[in-house]
Amino acid sequence: MINRMEEIIRKELRMLAPLAVLVGGFFLAGAGCGNGDVLVVPHQERWGIYTLDLSTEKVERIHGAGTEIAGIDLDGAGTNLAFLLKGGAEMIDASSEIYTVGTDGANLKRLTNNAYFDAYPSFSPDGSNIAFLSRRSSTLDLYVMQADGSKQRKLYDSGGNDADVDWGSNGMTFSRENKIWSLQSDGTHPLKITDPPDAGRQGTANLPVGDYDARLSPDGSKIVFERLEDPNAVHGGYDLFVINSDGTGETRLTNNGYAQGMPSWSHAGDKIAYVVAAINEQGKFDIHIMNADGTNDRNIMPAFFPDSFLAHQAIFSKDDSKIFFIGEWWE
Repeated sequence: MINRMEEIIRKELRMLAPLAVLVGGFFLAGAGCGNGDVLVVPHQERWGIYTLDLSTEKVERIHGAGTEIAGIDLDGAGTNLAFLLKGGAEMIDASSEIYTVGTDGANLKRLTNNAYFDAYPSFSPDGSNIAFLSRRSSTLDLYVMQADGSKQRKLYDSGGNDADVDWGSNGMTFSRENKIWSLQSDGTHPLKITDPPDAGRQGTANLPVGDYDARLSPDGSKIVFERLEDPNAVHGGYDLFVINSDGTGETRLTNNGYAQGMPSWSHAGDKIAYVVAAINEQGKFDIHIMNADGTNDRNIMPAFFPDSFLAHQAIFSKDDSKIFFIGEWWE
């Protein structure tokens, strides 16, 4: 579900004073990228969509906003990003709308403009359509529209709240009743994929035990997702798992109970990016990358990123050389 871990953790962070110096809208870090340039994190509005070059650590800002950005997704051509822009402070806000913008920062377009909560856009494999969540009745349901925002229609309604939609090469995944489900691209044949122990058990965490934020691998054969296993951990004990798209072969990728999630596959299918929002009681909001089997897990946040800059969802560029991610300046 959209930034649900961040909603509580962000408010509880004990932020350290930034070590960098703010000069002309940039945080200077004193680090070079091999050609004499100083590596910086551009800082304009509080929220932004950024790129991080994995080889040079160069950071660029694509788009910024004064209110929260969430739920980014990249189209199949690798040229456009879809995202949610929240209009207010509430988690489910009727002024939250879906936008697209080019990966070069050009051609910002507003796709939804209504009195409903719209969120979590996911491009179809060919980029012609976008699946998304909308609360146009008493529950969140799955909708679809053309990539220009036209022809919006309901795709699926389970009768309860549906969430975390992802559109892959062989259909969709989504969350329902604290479990992962699959769905055909035409909205038919829902199939339960996961059935975690104690699903729905509530503790002191912000969500009950369950599986969330599933993502299909590029070839559609596997699904990566996060599972809240300890509902009484300070920020929820989330670990990452992978499972075959037919529901067999569930495999644990992490076993540390950190608040971690929003996983995303590389386009080669060999790596997974995700965000660690907290370790025990310590706020982090760092981007990690690991191999698809869970090995070689590493924090890729450059040392020059100031403590006041929080990284949220991260996804790979089309050629896997960069990471697109949502950044927030803690003010």
